[in-house]
Amino acid sequence: MDNSKEHTPKTQRLNIRVDGELKDEAQAIYQQLGLDMSTAITLFLKQSVADKGLPFRPNLKDSDSCTPAQVHALIQSGKLKHYTNIDDLWKDLNE
Repeated sequence: MDNSKEHTPKTQRLNIRVDGELKDEAQAIYQQLGLDMSTAITLFLKQSVADKGLPFRPNLKDSDSCTPAQVHALIQSGKLKHYTNIDDLWKDLNE
């Protein structure tokens, strides 16, 4: 009986293609943190496994979001209501 198992190397090569500028910028950040690219990617993968998902919360940026200046302009125009306290907000919501 053959008890040998297929041997998987402890480390394996991972080849990825990324934009050169992105790689250089990330590498500079990791270098400042005392990490090489391989270690940084390993950290990303380990955290992904620990979180059972991405190690950050992905979201879609709302292209309709406003800057503070735009919000102020909307309040001034009357298109957006401004509340000075929570009681007024709740009162308005319950009407």
